[in-house]
Amino acid sequence: MALKSLFPWIQTLILLHLPVISPANFTYPAVFNFGDSNSDTGGLAAGVAFPVGAPNGETYFNKPSGRFCDGRLIIDFLMDSMNLPYLNAYLDSVGAPSFRTGCNFAAGGATILPASAAARCPFSFGFQVAQFIRFKARVLELLGKDKRYQKILPSGDYFRDGLYTFDVGQNDIDGAFYSKSEDQVAAFIPTILSEFQAGLERLYDEGAKNLWIHGMGPLGCLPRIIATFGKNASKLDRFGCVDSHNRVANLFNAQLHSLCAKLGSQFIDVNVTFVDIFAIKLNLIANFSQFGFKEAIAACCGYGGGALNYDSRIACGETKSLNLNGSMVSANPCDNATEYVNWDGNHYTEAANSFVSSQLLSGWISVNLQLWKLKWAEMQVLEVRWFPTQYIILKDDHDKEVNSILDPIGSQNEDWDGEVEIIDHLNQKNEAYEP
Repeated sequence: MALKSLFPWIQTLILLHLPVISPANFTYPAVFNFGDSNSDTGGLAAGVAFPVGAPNGETYFNKPSGRFCDGRLIIDFLMDSMNLPYLNAYLDSVGAPSFRTGCNFAAGGATILPASAAARCPFSFGFQVAQFIRFKARVLELLGKDKRYQKILPSGDYFRDGLYTFDVGQNDIDGAFYSKSEDQVAAFIPTILSEFQAGLERLYDEGAKNLWIHGMGPLGCLPRIIATFGKNASKLDRFGCVDSHNRVANLFNAQLHSLCAKLGSQFIDVNVTFVDIFAIKLNLIANFSQFGFKEAIAACCGYGGGALNYDSRIACGETKSLNLNGSMVSANPCDNATEYVNWDGNHYTEAANSFVSSQLLSGWISVNLQLWKLKWAEMQVLEVRWFPTQYIILKDDHDKEVNSILDPIGSQNEDWDGEVEIIDHLNQKNEAYEP
């Protein structure tokens, strides 16, 4: 039976607590980041000399900064909120970079699963974890020899007290769609997350206690995906996004929720925070004009105009010939990137990243799974509602799932007040837990 008719079968019941996260209590001495181009601050450019040239960086840095963006990324805004300097890439050694308050292991194109020999980026999640382990060992070795290194390296307790951030997995799902059906991609998710779990457990063994994990964004809303898989209008939703990719992204997030809950129960000394990036970004795309944007889907920096302003043959900033007559065309940036949600067909603008960051720092849809361990186990059949994204999970007394629905759009009109509503159908008893 197709995923579309079953979606989404959630494997494990998750009870959610929604804390209020604000700049006042979002404070850590250091940040260690792992991921792909959504949080890469120069890793791929340094590691394989990948060209991330102008106009990238023009809005904030006034020059290319190794970021696939016109300016700052979400990770940059998180650092800003803690009054910490932006993270330097682990692989970028030029200019004697400081790692005093953390290090960025993310690299554009990175996957969770080990990279293939033909992959543009060899620095998969497991590779990044290995880099961190070496980084930590080398830091402690140097600090043991000379305390003066404390000026540029994190102290030992920062590895315990620091924040470990993750934004990875999108490229695994994205790439799989080029050779697999939607159902096959969906069936591939447990394999991906098993590798992710192994990496998290390795980091836990190294002392990681504060995990900040981003879910996948609305993959089907990227111009590149729409241009490739959305040629048939029947494949698109009401926002013009590719349905299949967003369904699988949501399924990935549901299973990632389950993994986070499992880790929170398995390691009682770990704080796990899941951030529903999908809901935040989809809310921005669905209501872009309310937030001051003029274009929700079209790329700011691209070629071709129209609804997407994207052509896979020419990347942002390039000038080349696309036809036999030799005439040259350019993929130039728009006049005002702050009016666009999408930057280059694959990544978000600084303005969009700023919006997303402000939402997650206000605790709009951040889920702390540490506080809930056993309460839900007392109930035999539960309905869990989480607004504005809504999960409904029904289970019988043998923990067998009998129904589940994920409706990221239909619950947009619900009044969300920061509560999680737990309904015990068996005993006809309702309980509402507030943060």
